[in-house]
Formats: sequence, structure tokens, C-alpha cells
Amino acid sequence: MPVLNRVAEFQPEIAAWRRDFHAHPEVLFDVHRTAGIVVEKLREFGCDEIITGLGRTGVVAIINGRSTASGRTIGLRADMDALPMTEKSNVAYASTIAGKMHACGHDGHTSMLLGAAKYLAETRNFDGRVALIFQPAEEGGGGGKVMIEDGLFDKVSIDEVYGLHNWPGMPIGTFGIRTGGIMAATDRFYIDIEGLGGHAARPQQTIDPIIVSAQLVTALQTIVSRNLDPLESAVLSVTMIEAGEADNVISRTAKITGTVRTLDSAVQDFIEAKLGEFVPQFASSFGARASIRYARGYPVTVNAPDQTAFAASVAAEIVGAERVDADTAPSMGGEDFSFMLNERPGAYIFLGNGDSTELHTDTYDFNDEAIAVGVSYWVRLVEKALPAA
Repeated sequence: MPVLNRVAEFQPEIAAWRRDFHAHPEVLFDVHRTAGIVVEKLREFGCDEIITGLGRTGVVAIINGRSTASGRTIGLRADMDALPMTEKSNVAYASTIAGKMHACGHDGHTSMLLGAAKYLAETRNFDGRVALIFQPAEEGGGGGKVMIEDGLFDKVSIDEVYGLHNWPGMPIGTFGIRTGGIMAATDRFYIDIEGLGGHAARPQQTIDPIIVSAQLVTALQTIVSRNLDPLESAVLSVTMIEAGEADNVISRTAKITGTVRTLDSAVQDFIEAKLGEFVPQFASSFGARASIRYARGYPVTVNAPDQTAFAASVAAEIVGAERVDADTAPSMGGEDFSFMLNERPGAYIFLGNGDSTELHTDTYDFNDEAIAVGVSYWVRLVEKALPAA
């Protein structure tokens, strides 16, 4: 079953929505214009119920099938927010808002889910309900978690939930998915080092926190390289070092900040514990003191086995089994759809975006050629999960 003909017919309309969203990016929870357009179109399509303000600016629409005798509801989720970046793509529909840009393709995700809403509300060729989840604040705000805390799964009885993300470098008309961890947990650590400050000309009278920091940055890498099984996946990156105010003064304090990415909760627990033990002891060997604060971010995005196999089979119906990588490599990037998958079984899939620049770069753009493939995937997933009598 290739791309749906009806979807292909209104692909240009969906692309126009997408380009409008791209030209008017909004960040975090401040997606009022985007959410307003989403609601307007969902009403135009004739959705049976629309819930607004869930998770501050999130939107959920319910579409009933021709029958709801199955009693089941499938959730489909798209993110709406952009990034605080300056666009340099030079496309005709480039961002009109200074310092804000759709550099991750959420404009495409929102538009494709709207396209699926239009088709499903028109045909209703399924038995049950579909819940279309338009989420704010994926880019660092944890909007998925906020929607859950605001009653997403209490107000809407969802049995399974599915997500999708465009993927640069994968050809148009291809999909990638895997069982288990597909996106990493995104933790942060903050280290405060206290030494003994003094004159830069008399370092022997000081305990230099910059020297401690420099040695610690290298030593931290051994937590992954010499403590974990090489077959386990983990990244520990130091991203900021702050110390000093003048070139002739050895500072008393220094700060180190970084991130930890893992695909397994046991590995995540190990690294957190190891950092808490290692950092103070290491600083002490120099005569300094150090404390560490470890902050957990988005959890691992874990695909359930049955739902992953099902999603892969749906993708294969659209593009052919040979164009679906059912054991794709995981990404060490993070995704707050993980919170939803912690509450309900489901699967997260990558959709090929072709030869675009990477996500989160100032020249990135969602590829409109992927629209019909993505919408067809959403539609067929609902129809196959909730087959009409």
C-alpha cells in the first residue's frame, strides 16, 4: 500500500501550513499562535472533541471512528515548539521572528498530524477513537511531562501512543525504528570546586581550582571508558568551565557543567552514583573541595516490543519492507515523548528527511517531500490498529 492518493492530493495544502508555521516560530510553552491555528483547523475538519490549555498550551483532539465498539483509543503526538536560534536558511518562508527558528522540524510534525486529522475526520474508516496530541515545549521545557501532570491520560483514555520525528540523512520514503531505547536520557551535572585563591605569581601558596578542573575534565572520561562495558552506550561531555576574573589572580572557585546521555536506566544510575563518589575524592587529592549536583532530564525513550513491530509493519505497507530499518541505530539525543511512553505502551519512529542539514543547525529545513509519507503512516497506523468492522 503506497502513499494514500487522497493524502497526496492535499499535500500542497499541508506544505502551506508547514511553511506558515516555519515563518512564525514560537518557543517552549509560548506557542499561542501555533496552537490557535491548530484548534481552528481541527474545528474546520469536524473533530468530535477538542481540549485546549492542557499543559498550558497543548491541544488534544478526539476523532471517533464510524464505530467506537472496540472501546480503544490510539494516541498520536506531534510537537509544536521551535528553538531560540537565528535562522540562516534564506528560504522564502524563513523565520520572521528574530532569534527564533524551526530548526528541528516541529513545523512539519504539527502539519503532518493536522493532515492526518483532516483525512481521518473525513473518512472515519476505523472502529474506536484517535486522540491527536499537539504538544508544546519539547525543546527543553518537558511539555510532554507537563501535559501528563495536567491530566492528559486521565481526561483521555488512551491505550497506546505513537510519536514520529523527521531524520536528516535518511532518504525520503524511508523509516527507522527499534525496540527498546531509541533516544537517550538527557541528564546534567553541575560541579563546584573550591580551592585556595591567591596571587598568580605565587601559585605555590594556592590550591588552584583551575588545575583541579583541567585534570578532572580528563579524569571524568574514564567513568565511561574504564568503568562501563564497551557494549553499553553512554556519553559524558563537559560543556562549560567557569573560573577567574583577572589574569593575575588565581581564583578560589571554579564550576564545571556537562551532560550525560544513556540508553539504559541501570547505566544512568551507575554514572550518577559514580560521579557523586568520584568528584569529591578527586578534588580532595589536590587539597580542594568539590560538590556535585546531578539533575535528571528526559528519560530514555523506550519503544515497547509489540507496538514497535506493529509500527514497523505499518511503515512497510507505505514504503515497502526494504525501506524500513527495524533495528535502526539509537540516537544519543533526547526526546520528552519518553514521558508518554513511560505511561502507555507505544513506539517512536524516524521518518527520512532526505539530504537536509542536521537538526538544530541554522540552515536546517523540514523537507516537504516527506509530508505525504508521514501523513499516510499516521492514517494507516490508526486504520490498522482500529480496524473497521
